[in-house]
This record gives sequence, C-alpha cells and structure tokens, in this order.
Amino acid sequence: MVIKSVNLETVCGVTSTLPDNKLPEAAFAGRSNVGKSSLINGLMNRRAYARVSQKPGKTQTINYYNVNDQMYVVDLPGYGYANVSDSVRAKWGKMIERYLLTSRQLRMVFLLVDIRHDPTADDRHMYQWIVDSGFNPAVIATKLDKIKRSQTAKQLRAIRTVLDLPEDTPVIAWSAQTRQGQDQIWELMERWVIGSIPPQEQA
Repeated sequence: MVIKSVNLETVCGVTSTLPDNKLPEAAFAGRSNVGKSSLINGLMNRRAYARVSQKPGKTQTINYYNVNDQMYVVDLPGYGYANVSDSVRAKWGKMIERYLLTSRQLRMVFLLVDIRHDPTADDRHMYQWIVDSGFNPAVIATKLDKIKRSQTAKQLRAIRTVLDLPEDTPVIAWSAQTRQGQDQIWELMERWVIGSIPPQEQA
C-alpha cells in the first residue's frame, strides 16, 4: 500500500455523534499501552501522527484517519489498565460498544495483544465482544522486538489457545522497530476493507 495522504479527519468523545462516513473503516482495538499508536504510525509511514505515550490511556477518543481518500483507520480508546476512574473506563467501554454496533462502514476489526504475555481477561473479553458484534477480528501481536526470535512461535500459539481462535483467524506478529507484519496487515485491509468484502464473507 502506497500512502499518499493521511488526515486526522474526525475525533469523537464520549458524547459525540459518530460520523456518517462514506468510506469503509478498519478499527484497531487494544489494551492501554499495547503499542496501538506506534502501530498506526508505522502503517501510515508517519513518525508521530497518532500520539505515542508511556502513560496508558492516552487515547481517550475515537480517532478517524482518512487514508488516501480510500478508507478510514479508526483508533479506538485503549482498555484495561489506564489510570482513570472506573466510571470513566465504563464510559470508554460504552463508546467502543456504540461504535462497533452502529458504524455502517466498519468492515474489519484488529485486536492488538502484547506478544510477551498471554492475553489478559480484558483481551479475552474484548475479543468476545467484537465477535458478538458480528465481526471476525484479526489479531496483531505487538512488541515483537521485545522477545527473542526463538520465542515467537510459542507466544503466537499461546495467543491462539488463550483466545480460542478459529484456525483461519490471522495472527500477525508486529515489530515497531522493523515494521515486520506491515505488509500482512495492509494485505488484509486491501482485501477486506478497501475491497469492501462484507464481514460475513471474510474467509
């Protein structure tokens, strides 16, 4: 995928009305501090378009990035261990739920998990939530550069086992340093998002 233009077009907070977009959307969900902003920057060949922070919970809005006027990359709020109150965390959850259930252009959801650890209870809950919303999420195992190469296959198998993934679910290892996995992610988005294949036909 050749990135010609990227624009942060819409930012939605808890009380915002979601945009009625005409272009297809791919959403990225993940636990706070899983490396979602670094992934989005890498995919769009930008150094700091999505804000990267050592403080979990930096993304508190739904951010819509218009890519090449062909699709939207949608950055969802991080869940899990953000240093916020339970009430605020609940509001973020409602915001994500509203997006998953009401976006008419959402074609694909990517779930990010940390390859260094087994998926958490929050990760399992989010995976099931996405499935219950009618999507078959692809899984991106982030922070590949933080483990030894010999550990990769074992950790990817653990992710499949803990999340109880169907055999055909893509699980892609991603490195923010080398951008390993970038071509695989874009290949999925070109087929399932830009190609506008309905979620039920994703196979």
